[in-house]
Amino acid sequence: MELTWIDPAQLDERDVAGTVAMMVAAQAADAPGDAPFTRSGFLADIVHGWDGDPAIIGVHRDKRGRVVGVLELFFPSWDNTHLGSAEVTVDPEARRQGIGRALLEAGIDRVRAAGKSLVLTGSHNSPAAAALCTSLGFEVATTGVKRRQDLVTLDWTALDHNYGLARAAAPDYDLLRLAGSTPDELLDDVAAMAAAINDAPIDGLEVEDEVFNAERLRTFERGQQERGRRTYRVMARHRGTGELAGHTVASLDADHPGFGQQFDTSVVRAHRGHRLGLLLKIEMLRWLGDIEPQLRVLDTWNAATNAHMIGVNEQLGYRVVREGLEWQKHL
Repeated sequence: MELTWIDPAQLDERDVAGTVAMMVAAQAADAPGDAPFTRSGFLADIVHGWDGDPAIIGVHRDKRGRVVGVLELFFPSWDNTHLGSAEVTVDPEARRQGIGRALLEAGIDRVRAAGKSLVLTGSHNSPAAAALCTSLGFEVATTGVKRRQDLVTLDWTALDHNYGLARAAAPDYDLLRLAGSTPDELLDDVAAMAAAINDAPIDGLEVEDEVFNAERLRTFERGQQERGRRTYRVMARHRGTGELAGHTVASLDADHPGFGQQFDTSVVRAHRGHRLGLLLKIEMLRWLGDIEPQLRVLDTWNAATNAHMIGVNEQLGYRVVREGLEWQKHL
């Protein structure tokens, strides 16, 4: 397969415009109602990455020069350096022509050439995706479920009741609100607290715990800023020790301010059993209602086996949107 590899140091506007247009078309077909794919997000991916590991992007064009396929490669450097990820997107008008297979094969080859022992890929939960992945030797490692909370129709009577119950279960904790970048003096403590997410289920994924430190946290925050996103963090702090006990993080795109993303919510193991997850998330909803009143939805992903967090989300009114699969293949 002929691929053009995008050079972030010498961007060709045709590559950028063609990729963004194709990704928007694919999203409309595969995930209607999602926050639109953006140029700023794409550029941030290839220049900065999510937290400092830029994506390697290859595009495939048809005879007219139109981008009809995109291969995105990700190679973690903070942790899990044994693997690479290959994500494939094909124009809806060019599917069932073997483009997806050729792109994924090219991705596997590139990951193997990088000396990795495992390749991951994600897909929608569809028969076509399953047929492709299994035919290339991938196995399902975990199932993710996307849920959406409609902020316009929130039942505040129920939320306030649950907030009161959660507050009563956590009398020894204060709640802190943090918008944007973390103050330097809190970086180490916030990074250590964020590592609690490693207790979330990973099912069959052969991955190591994620490494969290001050540098990575700062790099993640820079990546959000480069995407034009506003980020909010609510934290619980134990009064007796001053320890940060848990947090929840939300972010929204300034270009599409009605769509928000709910990122990690986690509680440090020593502080569990006080309904802090529920308390933190309702406090976030209260804050977002004040500071971002135009926000209409919050989207979040959980492993289908993460029964605890799913229970919290359903208490808050989240509803299932769709499922996604994470596949892995040994090299």
